Amino acid sequence: MDRLSTLLSQFGVRASLFYSGKLCGISSYDGADQRGHVHLLQAGTVTLKGPGISDVLLVRPSLIFLPRPSRHQLIADELDGAQLLCASLVFDGGASNPISASLPDLLVLSLDELPLLTDTLKWLFSEASGGHCGREAVLDRLFELLIILLFRHLLDHHQLSTGMMAGLADPRLSRSLIQMHKAPHRPWSVAELANESNMSRAAYAVHFRSVLGQTPADYLLSWRISLAQKRLREGRPITLIADEVGYESPSALARAFRRKTGCSPTDWMKSLMGERTESS
Repeated sequence: MDRLSTLLSQFGVRASLFYSGKLCGISSYDGADQRGHVHLLQAGTVTLKGPGISDVLLVRPSLIFLPRPSRHQLIADELDGAQLLCASLVFDGGASNPISASLPDLLVLSLDELPLLTDTLKWLFSEASGGHCGREAVLDRLFELLIILLFRHLLDHHQLSTGMMAGLADPRLSRSLIQMHKAPHRPWSVAELANESNMSRAAYAVHFRSVLGQTPADYLLSWRISLAQKRLREGRPITLIADEVGYESPSALARAFRRKTGCSPTDWMKSLMGERTESS
């Protein structure tokens, strides 16, 4: 079953190339732009510095992935430098995006450990070194493809131990998660979800919590509210949203929304509009 397409159709990622070339010295990122970053080290040596992590010296072509805003530095030798391709990332839904929320703060992977990404990386590096028209637009789309293929790699190789992506990588949990993602309007019971995973109700509940860090009911609530927030941003009326995400009335959705976020949908939208006004 397709573990990613429903997620990405609801909560995609947009990339924007901002650097292509040789880095000599220090490049600093303060996280103030509220974007994630992906850096591709094509050649040379670079040191990654960031809060809460030890300095990472990279001497092989590598991918550096920071899905959320994070203060960090890339430091290259002043003389030899390092060849880099860098893009910023925006996940639909911001902090409430369930994909980015389930990822670690930092992933550093050698490119030779990512065979699934080989052809896309070759295309990226070739496009970056050329001067064809539409170059930046092509590179933006290739970075987005790269991120999707990275997610596929993480799932196929079970490289995340907890969270939603780890649940999708778990053969016993993935089917029930996919069903929740595809049909959030259904009144799912733990017994029904356990049956989807071919497990007993008790075993399913224990295993679900050990992998995802929350109960199936709490996860379904989080997924529904994430979808509701997305649709509120899009300007959809709450009456339609309630039905789409599994609540019998707008007031029922409002109660669940408050339970999850601490505020009503109306107050949440007001705070969102205030943030947009301040940022502009």
